[in-house]
Amino acid sequence: MESLAEIDRRLTLAINGLHTPVTDTVWQFFSNREIWFVLYLAVIVTLFIRLGWKKALVVIASCIICVVACDQLGNIVKEAVARLRPCEDQYMLDHGLRMLEGPGGLYGFYSAHAANALGFAVCSYMGFRMDGSHRYRAYGICIILWALLVGFSRIFVGKHFLGDVLAGFAVGLAFGLLFGWLAQLVCRRLAPQEKA
Repeated sequence: MESLAEIDRRLTLAINGLHTPVTDTVWQFFSNREIWFVLYLAVIVTLFIRLGWKKALVVIASCIICVVACDQLGNIVKEAVARLRPCEDQYMLDHGLRMLEGPGGLYGFYSAHAANALGFAVCSYMGFRMDGSHRYRAYGICIILWALLVGFSRIFVGKHFLGDVLAGFAVGLAFGLLFGWLAQLVCRRLAPQEKA
């Protein structure tokens, strides 16, 4: 385990060290949660347009529950695992970790940013796929890419180790698939009622 932790430290430092003034601004942009409320609003409006209000409400509810589940499980795991964030780890600071944001909480495993973003991406994509008139391939590619950039931005700003982000992606993927599938199940059960 110690050798894995050392590899994680070195990879995190290598990734965190790749920077220019332009890329620093880009990573700070992707790391800022508040900026993305416009994206969420656009997805919500489009869901209503493409799926109708009943299915859209089910998909939106599933996305919200998915994000809350990723976030709250993250808080529990952070306290249980108690792994310091890179910005709280003296080894990382001594070896040149660059911080583009304030330190935040003490513990960082796993990255809730990464989990929330990928969970939302997968769950919303599965929701859009219920509209049989489109494949939504472009949306899927763009929203997954967005989630990956949000997750990796956390390494560049000094808030998370690479391992934290990869674990966050795994949690987000699992919850996204679960709640996306549940939304599809609920919508399939709504369909016969709408025909009746």
